[in-house]
Amino acid sequence: MLLSFFVLTSQAQTTVNDPLSERRQWLETMDRVAGPVMEHLAGNTLKSGMQMELSPTIDNPRHRTDVAYLEAFGRTLAGIAPWLQAEGGDTYEQTLRTQYRKWTLQALKNAVDPAAPDYLQWKGGQPLVDASFVALGLIRAPWLWEHLDKETRERLHLELLSTRETVPVYSNWILFSAMIEAFFCRFDLPYDRVRMEYALRTFDSHWYTGDGMYADGMEYRQDYYNSYVIQPYLHAILETLKQKGRPYGSIEKRFEQISGRYAQIQERMIAPDGSFPAIGRSLVYRGGAFQHLADMALRDKLPPSISPAQVRGALTAVLMKTMSHPRTFTAEGWLRIGMVGHQPELAEFYITTGSLYLCSTLFLPLGLSADHAFWKGDPEPWTSVRLWNGDTITPDKGLDIK
Repeated sequence: MLLSFFVLTSQAQTTVNDPLSERRQWLETMDRVAGPVMEHLAGNTLKSGMQMELSPTIDNPRHRTDVAYLEAFGRTLAGIAPWLQAEGGDTYEQTLRTQYRKWTLQALKNAVDPAAPDYLQWKGGQPLVDASFVALGLIRAPWLWEHLDKETRERLHLELLSTRETVPVYSNWILFSAMIEAFFCRFDLPYDRVRMEYALRTFDSHWYTGDGMYADGMEYRQDYYNSYVIQPYLHAILETLKQKGRPYGSIEKRFEQISGRYAQIQERMIAPDGSFPAIGRSLVYRGGAFQHLADMALRDKLPPSISPAQVRGALTAVLMKTMSHPRTFTAEGWLRIGMVGHQPELAEFYITTGSLYLCSTLFLPLGLSADHAFWKGDPEPWTSVRLWNGDTITPDKGLDIK
């Protein structure tokens, strides 16, 4: 595993860094985060080698430990999948991708092989969540499904089917069931369209609160779940259905406006030093709080008001702020509970080491080629940098759905 990793300690250093060096920095950080998970699962040593940390208020230590391995794998895969799907790059990047593709294919094989030491737990409440992240990862990287052997495909299909036994909580969890059906749809397997339609129409008709954000269930909560789950999942499900000739025109049209506005909000939330408001639950997901902004950049869906280069600068600052603290990783390379460094008291009752790997979703723009405007453009200050430097900027404006 390649573990070289350098840290930028100030925004001034970030802005003078050239884009190609910035991409290398992202790749090295991704390798440091994802490497232990993928290498160990590929080697059938994830359960024996992963250093497990549980929230001090954990509700069920044994169960949470059992399901943490699927958590780590699914969340890591969902984040690095676009990069695994991509081609090209310099020699370093191509070599790294080749290694990760091998690890990932073998990891998937071990994860669904009942005889393997690292056979993962796919049934139950929490496994529904993280099986959906595996499904999302495969939707984002169809290359993986296409290169799996027949037996592993069949086993994975059966494990994902088994999640139908779990009734999702009436919250963002309905998207987990919908995402697994979207996986079946994407790869031409029998699927239940009702589970997808139910999720889409519930969020569109009942849980949209206004100004680019959805409630997570019947009541709105000020947190990052629009980015951790809701909007990236809605995007992937809608896109999959559209690709298969099942478009939801009116929902898509509204969602395009909503997701664009939320991208604007996310970009403005990133302070000049890469910090962001510590509001809501699951803050130990670190940069995963900006999965939506990263996903919008990957999809070339950023609104005209924010350029790819300024989003790159903002996300680089978040990456460094949340990952560069010396207590972020154990000596063996595993993530530790915290938003910055090691802060176990910040964890809710459901948090384990596996949960933390949702931070991998910040790496989505690595799926863009090095000559894309996101990576190639000269560094640009993002909104908060300009504002707090005293530059003149246009006022923010809320969204009125048209």
